[in-house]
Amino acid sequence: MVRSLVTGLCLAVFAAVIIGLSNLLSLDLEHVALLGAALGGVLGLVPHRPAWGKVVGFLAGFVLAWLGFALRAAVLPDSSSGRAVAAFVVVALIAVVTAVSRGRLPLWSGLVGAASIVGAYESVYTNAPSQFLTESPAAATTVLLAVGLGFLATNLLVAQTSPSAEPVTARREGAPSKRARTSGSTTDDSTSIDDLVTGAAK
Repeated sequence: MVRSLVTGLCLAVFAAVIIGLSNLLSLDLEHVALLGAALGGVLGLVPHRPAWGKVVGFLAGFVLAWLGFALRAAVLPDSSSGRAVAAFVVVALIAVVTAVSRGRLPLWSGLVGAASIVGAYESVYTNAPSQFLTESPAAATTVLLAVGLGFLATNLLVAQTSPSAEPVTARREGAPSKRARTSGSTTDDSTSIDDLVTGAAK
């Protein structure tokens, strides 16, 4: 509980710092401060191995969503059908990237990356689709800065691995072999799915 409180307060401070930097450096960060800090916090808090996988997955989703805007601007009509096609293509490609990486790039981080650029740029794009080449780079860099600061805030205080992941690893390492389970040994790991579903397992 204390850990969550401290991490949340650190994120709150960084969100305020993002807005302060925006005013100081004349950057347009106010509207993405909370979005970037929150998504960066999620990226930093959720454990994944390898650790670089979630960062690369985030960037992959970010780039694919940005290319989705490019597809809408260049080819697709500015209508509900055009937006639906772009959304389908982006999410499908993120899923393909995850599958090709064999889980090294998690699906959730790719979706977080897509959400960050969409949240920062969708309204700007809707107002001026023809200005994609000039306005999308600014939106992309500002939200990336905000996400980076949020990610930094969590990594200053939170360990790279979640404590809850250790017992799972220990159980896997200490789990009996398949031969031992089939020979009649009774352990928690050998509990059948039927027992778990019916509630027979204690």
